[in-house]
Amino acid sequence: MPESWETWDYTLYIPNDLRAAAISRRTLRLILTMHGLIGLVDTAELLATELVSNAVRHTKGPAALRVRRTPEGAVWIGAWDTDPAPPEPPPTFDQVAELEEEGRGLALIRACADYWGWQPSARFGNRGKYVWCELAVVQDGTPEGPVRGAA
Repeated sequence: MPESWETWDYTLYIPNDLRAAAISRRTLRLILTMHGLIGLVDTAELLATELVSNAVRHTKGPAALRVRRTPEGAVWIGAWDTDPAPPEPPPTFDQVAELEEEGRGLALIRACADYWGWQPSARFGNRGKYVWCELAVVQDGTPEGPVRGAA
């Protein structure tokens, strides 16, 4: 494994518009493909869609999608929104089966990402929060192995 990976950081600022999830998904696919991480695209698209959909659906202000590669090789995907309230704790998969149409997003993130979390944040002069997840990868650009966050 190399001592240090190529690092990069992209931010896509999005309006409060339901089309933002599709635009973010396509942008993320392009970023990962251009950086040789095609093996992450399907999982990363799912995670980004959930993060951005929550940011747009549950707030009234602008949002942002951030994608970055860390020196350790992980890919971080996060969404900032204008609501400073923490996200609801994700349900377990047993609880997900009982849910109607909403409330499954963070359970998917918890199951598919190696790590996830949130933190208070500010952009555009607005208080808000940043909800993120991490995907670890090996040198060939594929996921590292068993998902640690699925427990």
